Amino acid sequence: MTATAAQAQRFREFKMPDVGEGLTEAEILKWYVQPGDTVADGQVVCEVETAKAAVELPIPYDGVVHTLNFDEGSTVDVGTVIISVDTDPGAGPVGAPAPAEAPAAPEEEAEPQGRQAVLVGYGAAPSSTKRRPRKAQPGVPAQQEPVTAGLQAELNGRTAPAPEPVAPAVPSAGRPLAKPPVRKLAKDLGIDLAAVVPTGADGVVTREDVHAAASAAAPVSRETAVAPEEAAPAAVGTVEASARETRIPVKGVRKATAQAMVASAFTAPHVTEFITVDVTRTMKLVQELKQDPDMAGLRVNPLLFVAKALLVALKRHPEANASWDEEHQEIVQKDYVNLGIAAATPRGLIVPNIKDAGVKTLPQLAEELSALVATAREGKTSPAAMSGGTVTITNVGVFGVDTGTPILNPGESAILAFGAVKLQPWVHKGKVKPRQVTTLALSFDHRLIDGELGSKLLADIAGILEKPKRLMTWG
Repeated sequence: MTATAAQAQRFREFKMPDVGEGLTEAEILKWYVQPGDTVADGQVVCEVETAKAAVELPIPYDGVVHTLNFDEGSTVDVGTVIISVDTDPGAGPVGAPAPAEAPAAPEEEAEPQGRQAVLVGYGAAPSSTKRRPRKAQPGVPAQQEPVTAGLQAELNGRTAPAPEPVAPAVPSAGRPLAKPPVRKLAKDLGIDLAAVVPTGADGVVTREDVHAAASAAAPVSRETAVAPEEAAPAAVGTVEASARETRIPVKGVRKATAQAMVASAFTAPHVTEFITVDVTRTMKLVQELKQDPDMAGLRVNPLLFVAKALLVALKRHPEANASWDEEHQEIVQKDYVNLGIAAATPRGLIVPNIKDAGVKTLPQLAEELSALVATAREGKTSPAAMSGGTVTITNVGVFGVDTGTPILNPGESAILAFGAVKLQPWVHKGKVKPRQVTTLALSFDHRLIDGELGSKLLADIAGILEKPKRLMTWG
């Protein structure tokens, strides 16, 4: 076994996995280990945030952490090495493993044994003429190739003067030398690698060089960079706009939500219908069930009954529970309901769903809703829990909002907005009385649900909330 192969076997590299349904990147939120720490197979080493959720990653090796290839806050493509582990630390010190993403040198650039390899952008100038490597003279140390003039002198049988030593530098026309993680860091910080002074061996730009360049550029970034002769005199009392603005990177869950909403708004023809309904009886039932022994320990609230009303209405109108297959130009009707609940979290809006919600009893539904909300607030919702939804409820009423025009979750047929329940004057049995009233808004994909079907679906939801006893006959 060669030294390189033995080293590769000893230093095991862990790549960023696809933690859910074809995701292409993830952000490293937190490292739980540092170089030199001992880790065991299955131990969580970091927490990452994908476009769907925060996930903890376990390491599949025993050993000692050798390198962490990315800092916290870095966005890493799936399949990129993020950490390496020395699985045999007792074997003695060896060199660091070769970077996983370093491209292999072309065959024609390979140096003969005993000579230093020529880095990209350094050493001999490129030439279309191939020649056999010169044998090193006994007692004379091998040196890097001289410049073209020296090569010509050697071919003519003359001894060329030794070139003067030059400090490694990035040639103006060449690509700056840096490892992939350093390039990613420079890109994230908006630093041009060509302008960074390298301090690493052979002119390689290091992380420290990038951070130093970023620190030097920080004061300039806070004001408009204008050449002195081009700068116009500022008006007295004016304030630079950049000093009063904050830029927040859009990534992770918030980035995925933005992309999904834009895709949904411009691919599915939305229609939204509204209805205002007296929910006084439902609110009384909520209070009664809170005292019911069968619901002990469960969270009983108005959202639970809105969810049950939607599920019963879909059972009466199953054709509304469908999706659009653009590739095959087909409507796919679902015999199951995965009920999504829009949840606001510190990382942004997510929509986990309750699988097979249509066949669950009221206590089971209450238990699932409580677990779903708690998990979402902790940021521990799994990607699987946010996949495969068919319809969604968004409870805007918790913010005191009457209602809105919700945007469909991509791939779903409908979304119901549940507004705030307020005490309002209402005509009840021929008299104006104070009643508990709310407004519902149903947005649906007009390719799947026409106006008549959408109206019937919304009317049934309102009818159940107005007279919850209908659950016994309709459900």
